[in-house]
Amino acid sequence: MLKELAEIIKNWLSGEKPVLIPIPVRNDNRFTSLMLLLLMILFALPAAHASVKSSESNTKTILFMGDSLTAGYGIDENQAYPALIQNKLNDLNLSSDWNVINAGLSGETSSGGLRRVNWLLRSNVDVLVLALGANDALRGVDLTVTESNLQSIIDKIREKNPDVKIFIAGMQAPPNLGNAYTDRFRDMFPRLASANDAILIPFLLEDVAGISELNLPDGIHPTPEGHVIMAETVWTYLKTAVD
Repeated sequence: MLKELAEIIKNWLSGEKPVLIPIPVRNDNRFTSLMLLLLMILFALPAAHASVKSSESNTKTILFMGDSLTAGYGIDENQAYPALIQNKLNDLNLSSDWNVINAGLSGETSSGGLRRVNWLLRSNVDVLVLALGANDALRGVDLTVTESNLQSIIDKIREKNPDVKIFIAGMQAPPNLGNAYTDRFRDMFPRLASANDAILIPFLLEDVAGISELNLPDGIHPTPEGHVIMAETVWTYLKTAVD
């Protein structure tokens, strides 16, 4: 009997649905007292479990929405700059306060990010680092569409949490798209930041873009060393949100 009750307790703690078992009736005061004590423990477990969940919910979330640059294309995910930001939080003993979610996806466009944002909002977002738009430029997407998509992502996240802190990572378009397009693309990010009371990270690839030893052979995606520099660039601005 005690073995079965112990199994129920173990299942309850692990979140599994408990299996009901019959409790035999015995004319033994000590046995009855023991059964009552165990039942009191079982009824107390949900409250304790809820308390633990409540404590866990105090951890705030930093969501990185981006493309292959954020996902860490060509390297291990734990070498990508969002993971390095988590390491910085750990080093500052802030890991119990802040959790980083890397929602970077290779090939992602602003339209793809907008389609995914509702799914990402199943968890609360306290800080958003929005690093999308580079693939729109590579595809020559109409920047009116890109800016509208980025604005809609911000609106959806702010609707879920009006107090969310937003950081917008600026990018630059390749020069072969023409000066008019590249200038408008570059100016889109500070405009979005100003319109949404967000903090602008002027250029995500600062001190990395165009430096061969900091990029993979494709000349586009940073090496682990490049991601270290990206993490420092992002942290310069992001640290204001976790102080």
